[in-house]
Amino acid sequence: MPRMTMIEAIRDAHVVAMERDRNVVVFGEDVGYFGGVFRCTQGLQEKFGKDRCFDSPINEAGIVGTAIGMAAYGLRPCVEIQFADYVYPAYDQIVSEAARIRHRSAGDFTCPLTVRMPTGGGIFGGQTHSQSPEALFTHVSGLKVVVPSNPHDAKGLLIASIEDENPVIFLEPKRLYNGPFDGHHDKPIIPWSKHPLGEVPAGHYTVPLGKAVVRREGSAVTVLAYGTMVYVAEAAAEESGVDAEVIDLRTLHPLDLDTIIASVKKTGRCVVVHEATLTSGFGAELAALVQEHCFYHLEAPIRRVAGWDTPYPHAQEWTYFPGPARLATALTDVMEG
Repeated sequence: MPRMTMIEAIRDAHVVAMERDRNVVVFGEDVGYFGGVFRCTQGLQEKFGKDRCFDSPINEAGIVGTAIGMAAYGLRPCVEIQFADYVYPAYDQIVSEAARIRHRSAGDFTCPLTVRMPTGGGIFGGQTHSQSPEALFTHVSGLKVVVPSNPHDAKGLLIASIEDENPVIFLEPKRLYNGPFDGHHDKPIIPWSKHPLGEVPAGHYTVPLGKAVVRREGSAVTVLAYGTMVYVAEAAAEESGVDAEVIDLRTLHPLDLDTIIASVKKTGRCVVVHEATLTSGFGAELAALVQEHCFYHLEAPIRRVAGWDTPYPHAQEWTYFPGPARLATALTDVMEG
């Protein structure tokens, strides 16, 4: 089985989807000739032509607005927002149009649109290239929100997203593009070629939206994570000595609540971790759901570990980043609670 980086897996997903369906088109800032700022669309224009992979003006609202019109009339656009931090000009189009068109038209129109964007920090991008805005989209009815954590899932989830009849926000943790990252920035980088989840099947396959997976079995506490934080959670469990069960959510909306409930009822404890700011982050929704469905099984209060409520700093990136030391402290604290 071939091994790929997440960049290569995302590129391969585009190729598979575009070969299977001529209605799939790809566009965004620099995605055509240049192949995208992270090269996720490299070679697509050469392979499929300028009418199916092309560059757009620097106008996020225009990119998404155009894609919505395409989707309503039968195409399947997969557009790239160069960084998740740049999506805000397009937010009105996503929320007021893409997410509502099926309901507003009583089902006459659908919006099979996928919006890809690199998310998160860990690359010294500063406050305008490091944000994690997933909670802004999980709050909106009509959208699906996906956050892969590895090349295998990235390819399968992206193909599933492109084939879905609903608008999908596809958030790619940029710190994972070239290898898994456990939060130890001072250690050598492990490439995906040396990780089991770097194995990516050739051809067409999908990973179903709305299905989480247990990445680490455990009996003492459940850790709910997604994206980069999956590897931080695994590292924290090993370093703290706490027998933690790590769940990779993969899809935030729809959410695999059954897997979460089963795990928390088994362990009796829960810690939620994400890179986005703490206040009103998606972890608050997860904590509320666990409390609602597992209250009589909980042995301690639910803990959240997240980014601080401040713009993402450049000089103090690793103080902001929710690393294994912070998460390990939460794990030991919840065991004593």
